[in-house]
Amino acid sequence: MKILSRAKQILKILLTEEEAIPVKSLAEKIGVSKRTTQRELEYISSYLKGYDIKYFSKTGTGIWLEGTQDEKDRLLSFLCQEESPDVPNKEERRKRLILEILKEKGLKKLFYYSSQFGVSEATASTDLEAIREWLSGFGLDIIRKPGSGIYVEGTEENYRKAIGAFINENLDTSLLRESYENTDEMPGNYEYTRKSGIHGILDESIVKKVMECINNIDDSRVASLTENSYMGLVIHIAIAINRIMKNEVIEESGKIEEDIVKDVDYSLAVKIASKLEEDFQIEIPEIEITYIWLHIKGSKHEKIQYGNIQPLAGGRQLRQLVNEMIDAFDQENAYLVKQDDEFLQGLLAHLQPTIIRLVHGMKIHNPMLEEIKRSYAELYRKCESVAKVLGESLCKEVPPEETGFLTVHFGAAMVRLEGRKEKLRQVHAGVVCSSGIGISRLMSSKLKKVFRNKMVLSTYGKNDVTPYIIGKTDFFISSIPLEIEEDVPVLYVNPLLNEKDMEEIRRLFYKYERLPQKHEETGSFQEQLDQINKMAAQIKLLLKYMGFFKVNGTITFDKLLVMTGEEISPYSDRREMIREALQRREEISSQIFAEFGFALLHARTKGVVRPEFTICTTHDRKPFQDAYFKNIQVVIIMLVPEDENTQINNEIMGYISSLLIEEADFLEVLKYGRKEEIRDMLSVFLKKFFNQYISKI
Repeated sequence: MKILSRAKQILKILLTEEEAIPVKSLAEKIGVSKRTTQRELEYISSYLKGYDIKYFSKTGTGIWLEGTQDEKDRLLSFLCQEESPDVPNKEERRKRLILEILKEKGLKKLFYYSSQFGVSEATASTDLEAIREWLSGFGLDIIRKPGSGIYVEGTEENYRKAIGAFINENLDTSLLRESYENTDEMPGNYEYTRKSGIHGILDESIVKKVMECINNIDDSRVASLTENSYMGLVIHIAIAINRIMKNEVIEESGKIEEDIVKDVDYSLAVKIASKLEEDFQIEIPEIEITYIWLHIKGSKHEKIQYGNIQPLAGGRQLRQLVNEMIDAFDQENAYLVKQDDEFLQGLLAHLQPTIIRLVHGMKIHNPMLEEIKRSYAELYRKCESVAKVLGESLCKEVPPEETGFLTVHFGAAMVRLEGRKEKLRQVHAGVVCSSGIGISRLMSSKLKKVFRNKMVLSTYGKNDVTPYIIGKTDFFISSIPLEIEEDVPVLYVNPLLNEKDMEEIRRLFYKYERLPQKHEETGSFQEQLDQINKMAAQIKLLLKYMGFFKVNGTITFDKLLVMTGEEISPYSDRREMIREALQRREEISSQIFAEFGFALLHARTKGVVRPEFTICTTHDRKPFQDAYFKNIQVVIIMLVPEDENTQINNEIMGYISSLLIEEADFLEVLKYGRKEEIRDMLSVFLKKFFNQYISKI
């Protein structure tokens, strides 16, 4: 028979007592009421079956067990063995101790914790001191009250933060989600959550109901949440509902109420709260809605919707912060990093929930932190300077977890920057299974999501791998043994492509995208000619229609955008598209480079049908007077149409952008030269670029 935890505590005490013990004294030892203890004692005899031990109770004397010492030792040994697998080592035991403390508030005797984990009271006391630092990170403290017991002091808000952080740090959120969504179909996952002990602080029925409620809300902001953020929201709400049912509600905070901006995310929080009230038949206080809103604002999303980015606390201030962070990361490459639209868009989207988390003291778990510190030590060190800029702007300390996420963003930008300096090519990989239909298609689908158009993937059956296929493939990814005589790498992987497999694939991909193309297929020379012709055509269009116009030195930035549209297109609708595209790009990160004396306004837009390179100066060639321009002398406008030549046009514009920094003479001509002088010098540089392109292709 399975012996319940509290019954184990009672039996352990009775087995070690040499005489009768009053029920009241027993209750004090295990930290519960006398009535609760009496209720447990009703079942004690049933646990003694199979042992030659009897339970006795006598009013005025107390309760005791009678039996030989050998039998008592046998039962005591069984009680300790039953629990020992749950706490195999000190670290695991202390994690479970944190979990035990977070389950419920209130006084507990030291014996309660020692008996829970089958250790001495001295060891339990040492463990409590060891976990004190972790708890203090959430504003909680262990208080020892002589004669009464031990309890944890802290606000309800801090309790909840600690619970959420504990779950993030110690549980796989994807397994947690699957275990609650599919308890019948996924018994292994359900067993995982049972063993984790998480049911002690999360009511299974509440969690399931919360998940159903959130999943039934049709909102893209919920659908795009990352796995960790989704489960974080579910857990946050489940804890809140459980506490509301116990009348343990967070106290109102005037400071938080002052910070509320009732935006679309707040409306979503209200929508979720209304559905929860309906499903649980409870009333959710305003402060709890505010905390749901904060959690949504502080969540990470898998997809970034460009048009939905709303800069916080003043767009210009946030753009300035982004520029300062980039400068702190790498002063030498700052200008080129600021031209990386993908990086800027991603960093801006990442910063918005990050700022919410930092301002309101919300913790985030970063499972990759130690790996990032170990594998990208130099990048992490540089990002500590970035985090310092962010922390100083908010008057908050940025924790290592957030610095780790910043490292990922900046690291990706540096990889792209290096990629622009060297010729990268598409990698051709073959994915193999027995038939080429089942498992290989699943693996291919997962790989496409990761590598997108950077890797050309072909699926094959075992018998499809001919010498011709081998000749055009860089490497193979296979779930079955292959007999290939040619010297071509084969990665043997788990059909589900675990993280170790993905890392090996990334390693080979990185290697081959930098190596020369394998033996070309018939017709590839024609393809090369097509590429060269396309590049030549785009360069020719750019030079032929290069624009140049002058404006009054007092012009404002907004008016300049309007005039730019008018100069480039005769159509009113396209003029507006151009203005909007340039405005949107400027809102992500300012392109006014006062230290170099120019502004670079660039965007991809449907407002143009060919690559546009246009120069704007003042009539007298003196600096622009409007404060926004910071005394720059020239504005360079580069626009790329949204068509099949986007990649080629981006290469051209990227090359011209680098000239602005690397070629002082070119910038000088842009500032003071006539239109034909500018075109002539640009032609010289683009000829050099075109020759390099031909040699690489």
